[in-house]
Amino acid sequence: MLLGIDRLLTGELLHALDAMGHSDAVVLADAHFPAERIGARTAVLPGVSTPDLLRAVCTVLPLDDAPALDLMTSADGDVLPVQEELVAAAGLAERDVRFLDRFGFYEEAASAFLVVRTGETRTYGNAIVRKGVVPDPGAAS
Repeated sequence: MLLGIDRLLTGELLHALDAMGHSDAVVLADAHFPAERIGARTAVLPGVSTPDLLRAVCTVLPLDDAPALDLMTSADGDVLPVQEELVAAAGLAERDVRFLDRFGFYEEAASAFLVVRTGETRTYGNAIVRKGVVPDPGAAS
């Protein structure tokens, strides 16, 4: 255990997030997502919801802004409760979200640095975030 690090952030996950460069993407996927087929690097956190993991990831990963968050469009086009939770977990507004159809989401996910399959059982509980620039703590504001 480490002080100040969310308990959901395993050593393996922290290592991968640290290795990511600016604009590299991480997919936080539900339990239904074809993570092993799509992802070159994968991790599995079966006891975790996607919104909880996104909230934890955002404590150590600054989000890029183009777009800050990608979500998969639901079959009927409605924004589902799990998706509202994902937007809130990222600390964003819905205007900061890009919605992609299922195959567009899969295409984006295929180029991600890492795909993390969670234990989220609600459908459309998938998110893609990109790493922003980590601010220099010694730089003047």
